[in-house]
Parts: sequence; structure tokens; C-alpha cells
Amino acid sequence: MKGILGIKTGMTQVFTTDGKLIPVTVIEVKPNVVTQIKTMETDGYEAIQLGYGNVTEKRSNKPKMGHTNKANTEPKRFLREIKGVNVTDYTLGQVLDASVFEAGEIVDVTGTSKGKGFQGVIKRHNGSRGPMGHGSQYHRGVGSLGTMRPMHVLKGKKLPGQMGNVTSTVQNLEVIAVDLENNVILIKGNVPGPKKGLVVIKTAVKNKDKKNTPADLITYEEIKEAVETEPVDTETTTEETTNE
Repeated sequence: MKGILGIKTGMTQVFTTDGKLIPVTVIEVKPNVVTQIKTMETDGYEAIQLGYGNVTEKRSNKPKMGHTNKANTEPKRFLREIKGVNVTDYTLGQVLDASVFEAGEIVDVTGTSKGKGFQGVIKRHNGSRGPMGHGSQYHRGVGSLGTMRPMHVLKGKKLPGQMGNVTSTVQNLEVIAVDLENNVILIKGNVPGPKKGLVVIKTAVKNKDKKNTPADLITYEEIKEAVETEPVDTETTTEETTNE
């Protein structure tokens, strides 16, 4: 098990050499700092705490600065734990980057979903609406509330309420590419949360040992070189110009 923190930048698409299009989510992974190591002796479980995103001392406080000073680093905006790791592989103050993961690995991505406010049962629970004719007088209601015997609404009834803004995890996503130069990880498919939202990338729980063959992607440099090295038929160009 391993993990790292990042910021969701947005979505784009990449192409393989055999012409396949792959939709990917771009996650910016700036250096993470190990701010705390938890062990069975001191905390009752093993985990590491990662800090991401520097903040000024003015936007922090003494307890937070005292905590990060132990790792000899600046105050952090986000602190998250990664459980199930081998704590002997990490040291306090160690810096982790996007190289933690490789192309082809299977990961789980956790983020906070977009908040959609107070919504009805049609949108919130994918319910079905009633007849839209004027005489039905029942269009987007909640439906039957159940039997009258209990004289109250049974627990679990799908009702209107707050939608979104909850911690959500998408499992078994594939790492398509890791760009160390730009501190970016490309993950196939979509991940929870809005742009500039914090996400946690961890080894997949259900497929921790699985690794796919990395996709052979087409890069911009390869296309640029192919265009520059492509021979130009000067004779045809001259003839067309003369005829005109």
C-alpha cells in the first residue's frame, strides 16, 4: 500500500500509437512531505501523515507550525493519513513526488464530491416522475411513504435532502502516465470533486498486486518531429504557383 496527495486540475484526452483515445483526469502532484509516522507502539496502528501545499505562517497557528517543524518543513494546507503502509520505508521529513506511482498501476482515488445543494428525489435518487398531464396533480413527488401501521416514515425512505459534498472514492482506476517534469499524474476516467479539489491517490484495495501494460502514448514532441522531418514536394508547389 502506498499513496500521495494531489490537486485535480481537470480532464483531457491522450492518444495511443494504435489510434485509441483515452480520457484522463490530470492530477497535479507537488512534493508531499511525511509530517508524522504512526506506529503500533505509540498510536495503536501504522500509518503515515502526508502534508501538501505550503501556507504562510500568518495563515497558520502555533500548534500547526510546531507539528510541521518536527518534520523540518513549512506549515501545510492539507494533512492526510495513508494507512496500511510499511512505516519502516519512510522517514520523518521525507519528500515524496509523482514517481511513487508508475504507468499501468491500479489505484483508488478519494475526493469530496461536488455539492449540489438541496435536491428532490428525482435528481438525488434517480427516481421516476409521475404523469405530466394537468389532471394527474402528481409530477415529481416522493411517492408512497409506506404502510400506515407504524404511523411514521420508515428509515431508509428516499426523500429530498442535501446532495453531494461527501467523501467519495472511485476504485480500480488505471494510471496512464506519470510526468515528473510537470509533477502530473494522468489517471484514466473521472475522479470525485471539482477542479482545484484535493484528492488522495492510493493503491487499489481490491487489485493491489495488479499492473497493466503501460499504454504507448503519442507525445507532442513526436508529432512535431514528424512534421518537421516530413519532406516537402517543391516541384509540385512550383508548378501549382506557375499555373495560378
